[in-house]
Amino acid sequence: MLAVNVVDKDYGRRSMVAVRRSDARLGGGVLGRRFPLVGRWAGLLAVLAAGWPVAAAEADAPGPSPPPGPAATAPSPELPATGAASPDAASAPGTPAPTVAPSPAPEPAQPTAGLPVPPPSALPPAAPDAPPPPAPSWLSLPPLQIHAFVGQGYIRTTKNNYLVQDSTRGSFEFTEVGVNFTQSLTDNLRTGIQLFARQLGKDGDFRARMDWFYLDYRFADWLGLRAGRTKIPFGLYNEVNDIDSARVPILLPQAVYPIINRNILLAQTGAELYGYLALGQAGGLEYRIYGGTLFADPPVLGPGAVLNKYEARYLAGARLLWETPLDGLRVGGNVQALRLDTNLTISLPSGMPLTIEEDVPFRLWLASAEYAAHDLLLAAEFGHWHADVDITGMPQASVTNQRFYGMASYRIAPWFSPGVYYSSLLTDEHKLLTRDNYQHDLAATLRFDINPYWLLKLEGHYIDGTTDIQAGLNGSTALEMLARQWFLFLIKTTAYF
Repeated sequence: MLAVNVVDKDYGRRSMVAVRRSDARLGGGVLGRRFPLVGRWAGLLAVLAAGWPVAAAEADAPGPSPPPGPAATAPSPELPATGAASPDAASAPGTPAPTVAPSPAPEPAQPTAGLPVPPPSALPPAAPDAPPPPAPSWLSLPPLQIHAFVGQGYIRTTKNNYLVQDSTRGSFEFTEVGVNFTQSLTDNLRTGIQLFARQLGKDGDFRARMDWFYLDYRFADWLGLRAGRTKIPFGLYNEVNDIDSARVPILLPQAVYPIINRNILLAQTGAELYGYLALGQAGGLEYRIYGGTLFADPPVLGPGAVLNKYEARYLAGARLLWETPLDGLRVGGNVQALRLDTNLTISLPSGMPLTIEEDVPFRLWLASAEYAAHDLLLAAEFGHWHADVDITGMPQASVTNQRFYGMASYRIAPWFSPGVYYSSLLTDEHKLLTRDNYQHDLAATLRFDINPYWLLKLEGHYIDGTTDIQAGLNGSTALEMLARQWFLFLIKTTAYF
């Protein structure tokens, strides 16, 4: 906020007029009429006492004494701010109306001594103050929006290390920190950026990274364009995968939103078209069409394996959601295609290195439904993820995942929300149902909102199957040799604003 000090240009003029009136009152009284010289010296002393040297020079000039009468001997103690004569003095009987001769504009080089002093009403009006310069355009921007979060979790499993190296003994290697900034530049243009760091076992290591950033221009409700590193609108909740306060579970259903692949699945670098089409009584359609590529940290491999190349050649997809006339119900689906190219070297038991080149195009589809109204949330998603794995020196193989979940939560009180979900992952539909080919997860969560900026969550999982476990976290033990049924417990607290 700028503070401007304005100087009143008429302040000196009004002060001089007040001094002259004091001089007139002292010199025009009984003493002044009988002894004019005394009256003039009294007026000069009054000017000197007031501290105005310019008025003191004028006080020496002889001036007409007002005629005797009640108005002169009993002047009004208060005068209007404009400098006009007091109404009582003007209407006093027997007092002639004063005449004021117009005074020419003062010239600095001409002396003023001996000239009659015009009343304030005859002075030329002061020039109006110049308008302040227009404020720079950046000062008129809306306030910068800043939000941040810090989360700390604890992981413990009864069997099988999961997500972190020593989860069977309990681990605090589950930390997330983020800060984001968004700014509206015009009515239609806005920008944003988020910095994010985490540690989840060996993933992250507190390295800060640009999680997402974008420029967003909205032409109309039905058409907008984003460019940069934009969040991938896959499924219902991929865009809130990094916002712990926006959901009840600590871990979203891992069949569809695997946290170990968050860095590569959260955002794409490219562009996106989006919009909303109102359908009147039929509800509305929200569409998103996006394309670009992926830049993310490579996955963590087990001992004996070195990743030489890991890149995504392309990514393209679309999502369409229908907001039905039933309040809170929306249904829709996703399609997405991407290609990953990898090159890794594996050390064989004989000590000879083996280099493997993989080209893996993926095709994914997912159907979604959600009902969210009156503190109740019900959601379900079902999809197939298909990959053609082309490994150098080996015949091409096809893998089709089947993934689905059902989830429910209810806000019982502003500070308490329980939730449950069941999630199922089948790694390859064409293989036998051995423990290393599936994973069923039944989870329950208690969310406590301690205040508007701090929450605490408790979560327990009963898991059957090992297909989503990393062999490298379990001493490179084959997944079919790990415990089939096991429990996972998590505690997480998050502060945010």
